[in-house]
Amino acid sequence: MYKILKRDDLTPNIHLFEIEAPKVAARAQAGQFIILCHGENGERIPLTLADWDKARGVVTVVFMEVGLTTSKLALLKAGDAIDDFVGPLGLPTHIEKFGTVVCAVGGFAVATIMPIARALKQAGNHVISIVGMRSKELLFWESEVGAHSDELIVTTDDGSYGRKGLVTEPLRDLLSAKDVQVNRVIAIGPTIMMKYCCLTTQPFGVKTIASLNPIMVDGTGMCGCCRVSVDGVTRFACVDGPDFDGHAVDWDELMARQKAYQEEEIKAVQQWQCQRSGCHDPEMAHA
Repeated sequence: MYKILKRDDLTPNIHLFEIEAPKVAARAQAGQFIILCHGENGERIPLTLADWDKARGVVTVVFMEVGLTTSKLALLKAGDAIDDFVGPLGLPTHIEKFGTVVCAVGGFAVATIMPIARALKQAGNHVISIVGMRSKELLFWESEVGAHSDELIVTTDDGSYGRKGLVTEPLRDLLSAKDVQVNRVIAIGPTIMMKYCCLTTQPFGVKTIASLNPIMVDGTGMCGCCRVSVDGVTRFACVDGPDFDGHAVDWDELMARQKAYQEEEIKAVQQWQCQRSGCHDPEMAHA
């Protein structure tokens, strides 16, 4: 059992857990992830490491309520415990002194870019972070990411905070600027956002690393659920990634595979909501 030492609600549906996991914390590196499972017949889900404290033996994860498992996790509080917590998994993000690195991030993936930006800064890079949200109400960890960035640009889809628009727009501006030489781009967020970041950087010939988020079950390369096509070769995100050359990823295949269990996921949430509310018709769970 892995005790939740702290819970913080970053937004109404984005939550942070500090979890007691000394063996995981001792080996954690930027870009790696864990897989947790809670409850009888619970689903195994991957979460990227948002932070860790080796001295305290604590690992920080951030998750958004998007399905049945994350909705159930959101009911836990400090003092509760998670049944299974495995990691660190995956290859860490490759860190060296590249020069100027742009970290483009969307949505709740803000939490996962923070340790990467920190590691890049410690390696002597000039770090520019672009954080994109749908609206101001969803923004969190602005100061945490900013603390490890030489420049921080915030965009919102609706213009309620920062620059109105998508992360690709300031990214293109930086790539086009005569007084800026971008040496590497790291993109983390929704798949469609990462795809368009890579399409934006490709004409400029700037190496772009994307942290992929396919369906994943065991996290050891055994099940094959997380397979992705990279430069025409099948790779497994859990052991070969999650970081890959974004210009070589088959994005359309990845997005199609992510929808494989969409109907089942919707039905599972409806049935659970129905059970909690005491209704007899799962369709009424939305009412």
